Amino acid sequence: MNKIIYIFVFIYFNIVTMESQNLETAVMGGGCFWCLEAIFQNLEGVEKVESGYSGGDVEFPTYEAVCTGATNHAEVVRITYNPEKISYEQLLNVFFATHDPTTLNRQGNDVGTQYRSVIYYQNEEQKNIANEIIDILTKNEVFTNPIVTEVAAAEIFYNAELNHKDYYNLNKNQPYCQYVIAPKVLKFKHQFKELLK
Repeated sequence: MNKIIYIFVFIYFNIVTMESQNLETAVMGGGCFWCLEAIFQNLEGVEKVESGYSGGDVEFPTYEAVCTGATNHAEVVRITYNPEKISYEQLLNVFFATHDPTTLNRQGNDVGTQYRSVIYYQNEEQKNIANEIIDILTKNEVFTNPIVTEVAAAEIFYNAELNHKDYYNLNKNQPYCQYVIAPKVLKFKHQFKELLK
């Protein structure tokens, strides 16, 4: 009984806190979710970044299952942010600058539908902003090749296993972190100094 009361209080507190701060969420995928988490958790106004899976056909997918490509889920991050401190447009500017949105189902050596470039919008406003930014990037020929980022309505978000939480910060000596994530984070911090915590 005490456990049920604790869970209820925990959920209620989180809902009230989110409402009182007027927080919003954004969900996007652009390759390995370890990379995106490492980048977005450095932004001022971002309260929380969660790695997970979305867009597929399997309920409660595991990392191993998603890695096969058979679940149709993408590796994504769910970003909880304060729109008074950082806008959805700024989040997407960081998103497009820190991965290659022109490679279909691939980011570097990470290949498969789980690594697709995707934006799962929460409402029509987010949908419109995402499409506008893609149009601007295309018209200004920011990328040599066409943008293939999927813009789709948000689906169920499944949290990744706990060992993926804060992965980069807890595993900086791991080769993937050293050779793939670290250079991305360094480039991002140099490019978006004004948005950092």
